[in-house]
Amino acid sequence: MRFYDYARRVVRPTGTLAVALAAAGCTTDLLNVSTPNVLADNAVTGVLGATTIRNGALRSFATAFSGSQDGFLVVSGNLADEIQTTDTFADRYNTDARVATENLGGALNTTYSNLQLARSGLASAIEKWRASAKPDAAAVKDTLSEMYALRAISETFFAEGYCSGVPFSSVADNGDFIYGDPQTTAQILTRASASADSALSNATGTAYRSLAQIAKGRVLLNQGQFAQAATAVAGVATSYRHQIFHSIATTGQNNGVWQGTFVSGSRYNVGTREGTNGIDYLVTPVDPRVPWVASTRTGFDGTSRNLPTQQKYTAQSAPATLADGIEARLIEAEALLNRTQGGSQADRDAMFAALNTLRATGLAAAIAPLPASPTTQAEAVDMLFKERAYWLWLTGHRLGDMRRLIRQYGRAANTVFPVGAILYRPGNTYGSDVNMVIPIREKNNPKFQGCIDRNP
Repeated sequence: MRFYDYARRVVRPTGTLAVALAAAGCTTDLLNVSTPNVLADNAVTGVLGATTIRNGALRSFATAFSGSQDGFLVVSGNLADEIQTTDTFADRYNTDARVATENLGGALNTTYSNLQLARSGLASAIEKWRASAKPDAAAVKDTLSEMYALRAISETFFAEGYCSGVPFSSVADNGDFIYGDPQTTAQILTRASASADSALSNATGTAYRSLAQIAKGRVLLNQGQFAQAATAVAGVATSYRHQIFHSIATTGQNNGVWQGTFVSGSRYNVGTREGTNGIDYLVTPVDPRVPWVASTRTGFDGTSRNLPTQQKYTAQSAPATLADGIEARLIEAEALLNRTQGGSQADRDAMFAALNTLRATGLAAAIAPLPASPTTQAEAVDMLFKERAYWLWLTGHRLGDMRRLIRQYGRAANTVFPVGAILYRPGNTYGSDVNMVIPIREKNNPKFQGCIDRNP
């Protein structure tokens, strides 16, 4: 039998303890003291039980994405050029330095485990929901659509963030653990695409369909299927937003970017012009898409001083945008650039016009238009990805975009990722990582022997 804890982790008694309990005719309820955060599978039947499992899965996803200072949003930005660390622990600064190894543990374990917990929790919640709720009711279908879309996005995070070789394990109804086979990046994207298709097929409401459309478009963009990606997001309103909400109730429910970059002594800091080639995010006058202020904050190491402070997430309870109509417009703009192989001036002009339309309509107050259409494909790609970097700043997109610049547009890694001296670690220079390493604890899976490769 499966057991669920409050965060949707599937657990079961193992080893000599389980044998002893069975022999004695006892339950796993040691000394008859209930464990309030662990429920047996038969205790979560029916719609109420399915709803409980769903709520736990949604909480797990929030934690994995943006609810922890080591959530995907922060850690992917740390490897990319959005965030730098002022920490003194190798699990964080080696990721920033692009030299992480699988045995570091710490934050590497937290990020990976939380993301796997979210993915597996959503899979279990979908299973429970389908078995317990009325399958034809619109509210039931929309709830399924949301969970499928979030599962698609969690799977996409693995493809965008990690080296090739992530396995997806599961727990059977009888409690047996089923070890997953290592998946290539292409296989993970295929898996995410199927989850997004299920989200689309179940959506009845506009908000749920829009989330599913963006999830599908993001997968297709990663697969280099630009025209199909634009078709997938067609009709999503520019004003649409799907947000992950946070709370001041507990530290675990805080917004992770606030926790990691806003307070004094934080372990991270928003970066700009990282290395010698990172994007200049913190411009003056301030771009409204990348709000920041100068400050006298000191980092965790006690020596990094006068750190700039981001103004996108200024409270513990600040929501984080997971998907929005702005992303849909950017996907369409990229498809315009790639209408013909190698690009044409007409394609570049169309992309340029689309970006300026978004500048005019994407915020409450229009942004000044870009001054001139690019005349070469390289200039057009630079313009597009800088606009994506600004519009999608601190939303968990940048690492995937940097990898796509190498994989799909032929850029050299040392022209995309930070290189040279590391600002907050004098005497150290950047390595060559372009993705996050799968931590060594995954080797408990006998099918997993490490990353298949570290390619973009």
